Amino acid sequence: MFCHLRPVRRLCLEKISPHWFLYSRSLSGAEAVNALRPFYFAVHPDFFGQHPREREVNENSLKRLSVYLENLQKPGFKSLKPTQLTFYVRETDQNSSDGQEPFSTSGFRAVEFTLHTRDLLSTVLDILNSCSLSTEHLQSLNTHVHSQPLRQARRPPDRPIKWDKSYYSFTGFRDPDEDLEQVSRVETTLISWLDHNEKSAVKKLKNSLPLRRELDRLKDELSHQLQLSDIRWQRSWGIAHRCSQLHSLGRLAQQNLEALKTAKGCTLIFTDRSGMSAMGHVMLGTMDVHHHWTKLFERLPSYFDLQRKLMLLEDQISYLLGGIQVVYIEELQPVLTVEEYYSLLDVFYNRLLKNRIPFHPRSLRGLQMILNSDRYAPSLHELGHFNIPALCDPASLQWFILTKAQQARENMKRKEDRHVL
Repeated sequence: MFCHLRPVRRLCLEKISPHWFLYSRSLSGAEAVNALRPFYFAVHPDFFGQHPREREVNENSLKRLSVYLENLQKPGFKSLKPTQLTFYVRETDQNSSDGQEPFSTSGFRAVEFTLHTRDLLSTVLDILNSCSLSTEHLQSLNTHVHSQPLRQARRPPDRPIKWDKSYYSFTGFRDPDEDLEQVSRVETTLISWLDHNEKSAVKKLKNSLPLRRELDRLKDELSHQLQLSDIRWQRSWGIAHRCSQLHSLGRLAQQNLEALKTAKGCTLIFTDRSGMSAMGHVMLGTMDVHHHWTKLFERLPSYFDLQRKLMLLEDQISYLLGGIQVVYIEELQPVLTVEEYYSLLDVFYNRLLKNRIPFHPRSLRGLQMILNSDRYAPSLHELGHFNIPALCDPASLQWFILTKAQQARENMKRKEDRHVL
């Protein structure tokens, strides 16, 4: 009695179903996972680290969905119990005016749906549609399905696929349009970049001027009060951070000015640890409290004694190496304390004494060397100084210095000529 309804049913199916749906009635498990990739990226718990409740809901729902999909793929299954799932879906460019819950201020919305399908393809469609996610990418799914198309089905048009922006945001695939924009940005010239950022730079500079003036004022006042040679920073802290450090030093000066006067004539450096550097600069660790700073200033006389011993040790090494000058270059060497550098010099000096390398007195005057603990072979720097490992073989050191001495003098002369120009 219902035979006359069959043409109507076929016509309705043709109108409401996508063209590719008429070509395939089944998907493999791997194809279903690939088709659901936008969904997984939209609900993956890793994207909800700041929202533990929503993360837990998505984790539990994904476990139940996985069981549902596995049961669909089991051979001989008859029917599955309807499964109600709840997911929190991350925000996309699509609106949610089709009956979905509105987006929260956190950038996600709650979606509830019930699965009662009998095949993977219908399940995939239900999930994507329930979450308002695009299904167009299924057109390009390379399915190996041998089912024949319905007789009245129309062939989908051959045209390039234009993906929605949300597809790229969820799948992580590269958007060709954005790639073109990025290429055009990369090709931006320096002049155009400066022109584009000029107003922003001027505005930021103008806003920072009061704080910069405050930093200069604090630095000048403390340098004058403590009779310091200079105040510097080893790291590129922001201006506000630097002002805070100077304020802290100023409060200590008010509490114990006599102790701080021991730094007269020194360069003071704010850095990561307290002590005296190999260059003789007073280092204030920014993580230390006033008590540690006070102890440091009280110990400065003993540091000065060690510094004098260090300079004497450098002269003794220079004498053993034909008059070559031992120097410490901050820009080219690791940051060492005066204790660390003295220990390094002492090790090298004792090795020289033990082996007694024969150098003609003052034959290497005018040349320079820096001592390193992280090298295994001597080398000559392009600026003309020797890089000498503290533990290098003395015989090899003698041969290297003698064969490279002339080149070292030439390198130093080129450096001096560049400075003159």
